Amino acid sequence: MLTHMRQEINEIPEAAARLLDRSAADLAKAGRALREKDPAFLVTIARGSSDHAATFIKYAIELTAGRPVASLGPSLASIYGADLKLGGGAAIAISQSGKSPDIVAMAEAATKSGAVTVALTNTLPSPITQASLHAVDINAGPELAVAATKSFVNSIVAGLALLSEWTGDDALKAAVRALPDHLAKAVTLDWSEFSGQLGDAESLYMLGRGPALAIASEAALKFKETSNMHAEAYSAAEVLHGPVALVEDRFPVLAFAARDAAEASIVEIVDSLAGKRAMAFATSGEVKAANKLPFIATGHPLTDALALIVPFYGFVEAWSRSKGFNPDQPAALKKVTETL
Repeated sequence: MLTHMRQEINEIPEAAARLLDRSAADLAKAGRALREKDPAFLVTIARGSSDHAATFIKYAIELTAGRPVASLGPSLASIYGADLKLGGGAAIAISQSGKSPDIVAMAEAATKSGAVTVALTNTLPSPITQASLHAVDINAGPELAVAATKSFVNSIVAGLALLSEWTGDDALKAAVRALPDHLAKAVTLDWSEFSGQLGDAESLYMLGRGPALAIASEAALKFKETSNMHAEAYSAAEVLHGPVALVEDRFPVLAFAARDAAEASIVEIVDSLAGKRAMAFATSGEVKAANKLPFIATGHPLTDALALIVPFYGFVEAWSRSKGFNPDQPAALKKVTETL
């Protein structure tokens, strides 16, 4: 019998298609509002997996629209009551439940300051939609497993679709439309070679750059959530500045490389770690010393990076079960965390 987590991973392509169909009008409306505002900057408001989705969207906006994006600590509004001057910008708030008090408070503060605010949520209506000027239903459907999977992917799909509407980027629009088919292929990829070598490792590094760094961060969180395993995400450029000291014989390293401008540098670094006898794996066909993991090349650097998380989800769900854990109900965690 499949776990809820495995079922929800399998539903990712369908969920993405549903989002693009049902939320098209709201995405176009929010994109038009951003185009009319022409924000000098953007901020993101999120926590947990949603914050990793926000990091992905940050890189996508900076690379595509050329606007700087900063992540706001939600406690600035809920705890500190800071008066931020956001009138010249826009804000994207991401919350699956749409009701975490600190996320809602920060979104409300951004709206009151004059920012164009867009909520990406799996729950309509909800407090986050009331606190924002625009709301997009990510249409992931019910997610019963505690560890978010399809809602993470759909948050990013919504962000990329919003970005394409805002900028009128036809190449990105086409890539987003093609995503459900690419994600359906990604669901079938087998990363069992990685699990076969991971053995009894107690810690590992996840590497990435640009949008793939957000994927590495999400992957590290999922290892902790589902398998009680210590995993840390680093920029491939930063891992050599200290963390490499822990890389010894058979230390696991998983590098997420998309077909983008950062691939060559990631390959160089992960190959160098393999040369230090690390158990190094990468989602690239260009590695020489590291092991290759299968991936889906989508034809666009942003959607290529997003597709990398799907085979990882399948891997980590199976890994969790193989270690005697229940990935649907991680210890000491609950589905909705509400913080001030």
